[in-house]
Amino acid sequence: MPALTRRCYATEQQKPEQPAPNPDEVAKKSTLLGQAPTRRPSVFTPTSAAVFILTLGGLVWYFRSEKERHVEMRKQQDKATYGRPKIGGPFSLLNQDNQPFTEKDLVGKWSFVYFGFTNCPDICPAELDKMTDVMNVAEKENGEVFQPVFISVDPARDTTKQMKLYLQDFHKRFIGLVGSYDETRAVCKKYRVYFSTPPNADPKDDYLVDHSIFVYLMDPNGQFVEAFGQISTAEEIIVKLREYMAEFKEKGHL
Repeated sequence: MPALTRRCYATEQQKPEQPAPNPDEVAKKSTLLGQAPTRRPSVFTPTSAAVFILTLGGLVWYFRSEKERHVEMRKQQDKATYGRPKIGGPFSLLNQDNQPFTEKDLVGKWSFVYFGFTNCPDICPAELDKMTDVMNVAEKENGEVFQPVFISVDPARDTTKQMKLYLQDFHKRFIGLVGSYDETRAVCKKYRVYFSTPPNADPKDDYLVDHSIFVYLMDPNGQFVEAFGQISTAEEIIVKLREYMAEFKEKGHL
């Protein structure tokens, strides 16, 4: 018998796979057909917008407050670590009346302490004039609670007699202090003052003394407050003095 030929019939024609419709094309066709285009759902609703704004505001407030807290903490740490420089301390000299004067005589008044020498041609007289101007204003406002102190860094030539004569041109309550070379060097070391007078200087020689130019403000407890340089004006010193006196009073010292 002849072999049977098996016929295969396709039960269903397989359709080719169609790509996903493009939303933009669908919207375009819907518009052409007069149908309302399908809108995409928005993720930025009024509720989510409010949540976003509140969250952003909270983050800004948090980081700002944290920054301020860290800045204040750093200030407190620096103040506790460093504080004010350790300037001043025990010393013993003679005033222009040949009477002993020590660091204990600074207690009870606001003191302006300056280091110089009577043979100084210009800088020292200018600084003592500035101290006189400060004293005149300060005493007018607060009474006689201040004392200006002039410490010589020229022990070879500055005697008590020379100091008394020299200070007559400045504030009437200036206190002039002198001492031996070792005593002068010791007090300068306490106040971190540099001076160039050699220990074997001849008082008959004509020489100049190089030295630090600062006016040291000491509070009524005899503690260092601030050093004013040559560029500080009398007006600037008076402003700072008022601030320090107010702070001193707020702490209950006066």
